[in-house]
Amino acid sequence: MKAAVVEAAGAAPTLAEFPDPPESERHTVVDLVAAGIHPIVRARVAGRHYSTSGTWPAVPGVDAVARTPDGRLVYTGFVDVPWGTMAQRMSVPSDFGTPLPDGVDPLAVAAGVNPGLASWLPLARRHEELGGTGLGSVVVLGATGMAGRLAVENALSLGATTVVAVGRNADVLAEVARRDPERIATVALTGSGDSEAMTSALAERPPTTVIDFVWGNVAEAAFRALGDPTLDTPEFDVCHIEIGTMAGADASVPGALLRSRRYTLRGSGLGGTPLAEIRRRLPEFIDRIATGAVRVPYTAFPLSRVAQAWESSNGTRAVVVPD
Repeated sequence: MKAAVVEAAGAAPTLAEFPDPPESERHTVVDLVAAGIHPIVRARVAGRHYSTSGTWPAVPGVDAVARTPDGRLVYTGFVDVPWGTMAQRMSVPSDFGTPLPDGVDPLAVAAGVNPGLASWLPLARRHEELGGTGLGSVVVLGATGMAGRLAVENALSLGATTVVAVGRNADVLAEVARRDPERIATVALTGSGDSEAMTSALAERPPTTVIDFVWGNVAEAAFRALGDPTLDTPEFDVCHIEIGTMAGADASVPGALLRSRRYTLRGSGLGGTPLAEIRRRLPEFIDRIATGAVRVPYTAFPLSRVAQAWESSNGTRAVVVPD
């Protein structure tokens, strides 16, 4: 079959022939409809992600929208290495496939589930912890990437009263704010005065939740801002959820913050979320895409142009589709 193939760690994928995936009692061979080129896909190809197998050559891709033998469209993944989802066909667990609702754009699902689920899972859980009536104010650290932008939309769709979007690209932040100017505030990071800027933005909207895609010195600036004594409310109770480390693998947490505030640190990732919970929450998120509550910008490339798709950096999520 035709597939995107990576010959060695760090190499860019190219179109090539690759053995057909095996079928078994527990696996079903399905046909590609669309597969997203997500940061985790790039990190695994580069050998930087903790889930990298180190087996080469291999087909990249962790998830996809596929067509089953009986014609249904499903969101699926968990393909055994060295196969991936950026191929004409893939062998997926027979018990893992979320049917797509009528009318949803399958390419938007392929582009959006991976980055969107990163925040949907912890936000939906936090929503339940807060009684299921809303989220209050939410801070998104790293709001200018695809995952961060979808985190803003996820928070709004779950009833956040305000979202404070924090990032380095002022132009993208302005675009994010246009989604809902009355509920979205922005903080453009400059490297100096970041804590003061965050404190000012949060002065009248102390958050219940921080979604953190960057960690490092940005998280440290948020800790200082949220520990500021002028940021005062009797209901101050924050859950800081670490998802990514784009700004640094480590961050120093002030002990005074943990003593003076009800402040919880939590992580969210592949290893910390039970598969049963992912399966339960997937349809909720896909329905958000179907209704337009969450919008996913993408650019489609045929499989034959996978090399061009791999280099794409136009601010949308690249998705690979059959020729």
